Amino acid sequence: MNIEDVEFAYLSPVEHRLIFRDGTRQDGVAPYLNEHSMEVFLNGHKAMELVCVPQFLPELVLGRLLTENLIHGMEDVGQLRISDDGSRADVTLQNPGNPILPESAPLQPVKPIFWKTEWIFQLADCFAQGMPLHAATWATHSCFLARNGEILFSCEDIGRHNALDKAIGYALRNGIPLSECMVYSSGRIPTDMAKKAIRAAIPVLISKAAPTRQAIALAHTYGLTLICAARRDSMRQYTGFCACDP
Repeated sequence: MNIEDVEFAYLSPVEHRLIFRDGTRQDGVAPYLNEHSMEVFLNGHKAMELVCVPQFLPELVLGRLLTENLIHGMEDVGQLRISDDGSRADVTLQNPGNPILPESAPLQPVKPIFWKTEWIFQLADCFAQGMPLHAATWATHSCFLARNGEILFSCEDIGRHNALDKAIGYALRNGIPLSECMVYSSGRIPTDMAKKAIRAAIPVLISKAAPTRQAIALAHTYGLTLICAARRDSMRQYTGFCACDP
């Protein structure tokens, strides 16, 4: 997708004044991202409100429900409806009488998978080529979903958590086993991002940015392969299964 293909509804022109250190001033107009708010209802009860970019809203809802441990898969979802203006999502859960496990439910170890360093560098190459909303505004995070070196899905959002949830939700909607996938995020990896990957049973989490010490410890405990500072020329592997290269 090119920048010119981005729907203008996501962007608004805003006037600004650019001020340089030498005192020079320059007036201009640039596109800025519009925040979108969506309320999510589970079986008729409001469960959360998401501030996001209004792309891939069903994916965002499904991914968030999974990473908050409110569902375990598509089999738990009876119906998902998004209002025409994208301001409300109504989700009907199967077997609503069953208790829903809280987000604090125990995490389960992930199963390692085969991967190659060249796949990681290819993801970094693709990321370096730019994403349309970020190129236009510098106000989004990105996430790639990949399997066996092939990018299956890419998305952007205001927050790195939303972007990761959209990638997870895409896999759910399309029957892609997350246990066979890796994700590449543009954002930092604290424990809550690592938890999302572990809850989704994603075996390899990659980021252009840095992790926290606690996220590294969590990844080590649950067998998550954590790779950060993943750039076009180098990467840092902190935990998990080693790469299988020729």
